[in-house]
Amino acid sequence: MSDLFAPHGGWRVRILDLSGGAEDNIVEEVKGFPTLMRANAFARAYVRDSVERCRSPGAAPRDVLELWFKFGEDAEILDAGEDGWRSATELADFADRPASEVECDWRALDPRLHDAPDLNEEDGSEEPQE
Repeated sequence: MSDLFAPHGGWRVRILDLSGGAEDNIVEEVKGFPTLMRANAFARAYVRDSVERCRSPGAAPRDVLELWFKFGEDAEILDAGEDGWRSATELADFADRPASEVECDWRALDPRLHDAPDLNEEDGSEEPQE
């Protein structure tokens, strides 16, 4: 699959709650990724961050994974088929090796944050983004 054939409205990443706290385990869908590469990077960073939130000092990798499968959040790229990133391919590495802040920074890739209008600090009015 190619980024040239992105679905209408961009790629979507579905966030799944592994604890079963949400209906069908779906927490939300993040829409509007302009490229599959960016959607994949977002999903990877989101899951990486979720794994790190399940890590405690000195925890064995298997303990980190056990907690992630009970309380973590997974991500999947909708309509990407085999080209979509999958957590199963990297979970063991994530559990073995603590992440850097950059590896967990899914917010930097979140299209919802980049598409929001800036507010003028003086009067609260919206200013267009460049």
